[in-house]
Amino acid sequence: MAAAKPEAMRAWVVKAPGELELVELPVPAPAPDELLLRVVASGVCRTDLHVLDGDLPPHKSPVVPGHQVVGELVASGSKVPPTYVPGVRYGVPWLRRTCGACVFCLRGKENLCPSSVYTGWDADGGYAEYVTVPAAYAYQLPSNYSDEELAPFLCAGIIGYRALRRSELPPGGRLGIYGFGASAHLTAQVALARGAEVNVLTRSAAARALARDLGASWVGDSTDRPPEPLDAAIIFAPAGSLVPVALEALGRGGTLSIAGIYLSEIPPLDYDRQLFQERDVRSVTANTRQDGNEFMSLAAIHPLRVEVSPYPFARADAALADLRAGRIRGVGVLTMP
Repeated sequence: MAAAKPEAMRAWVVKAPGELELVELPVPAPAPDELLLRVVASGVCRTDLHVLDGDLPPHKSPVVPGHQVVGELVASGSKVPPTYVPGVRYGVPWLRRTCGACVFCLRGKENLCPSSVYTGWDADGGYAEYVTVPAAYAYQLPSNYSDEELAPFLCAGIIGYRALRRSELPPGGRLGIYGFGASAHLTAQVALARGAEVNVLTRSAAARALARDLGASWVGDSTDRPPEPLDAAIIFAPAGSLVPVALEALGRGGTLSIAGIYLSEIPPLDYDRQLFQERDVRSVTANTRQDGNEFMSLAAIHPLRVEVSPYPFARADAALADLRAGRIRGVGVLTMP
């Protein structure tokens, strides 16, 4: 099944570290198991900055960044089931494909698959007018959100949800969130919906105000000590210096979950003050499709307030510059005309 489509499209590409350019590319053809989507919104993520800056070594060059993509189905490959309907919105996430046969895939830990590939890093992403995605890795999206609101769900929402799971926050427990940007403001709402007490620690005065608006019990600077020991904590800021700070804020048996794909160097840890009493430190590596589907179902049942700063597609470079400078409230989203 196929629909008419143009031959060329506009796309932003990273040609080398620090070089982002708007170019014209051929519209991609979907592989037999893939969907071709017309992009309607694409989230701007800090991981895109890491790809642009070379913090993540390039896997494809040039590459179209972007992995929080909402698109309308235009065409399907020959092996895609007929349940995928033209014109319907689907979501394109960071995790693009896994092997399905390794020990990690078979254990339900496909996010650790050594052969995994990623949108906007290994394959062209959503800073373009069209994008392809393997049908099995595309998400059906809740109907009660706009295109712009849905885009952050595809990374910020899913990764935040996995980070929350990894933190093993007990029912009604006290959660600390370090950094309060795209992912954190969604994760805080999920935790609050589950009855948690949320403490937010961030340098940004605007982010602290947003945290209060969303219902945080306590808000402080990123290096402050919460008023009570934490049962769990999540670090969203890419700052390794926060690891000892967060560990010291944990109570006995608490777990620290580090959500980012990139983290600056962690200072030396003091075993007695920061690790003893069975405190745990856990990283978060991508997500599984189970994480994504659970988050989408939760978002459909518990409406989330999504703070979006829209940018026209032609200003993707400005959106990334604003993200780098901390000028974006909530999530930057590229919108198509």
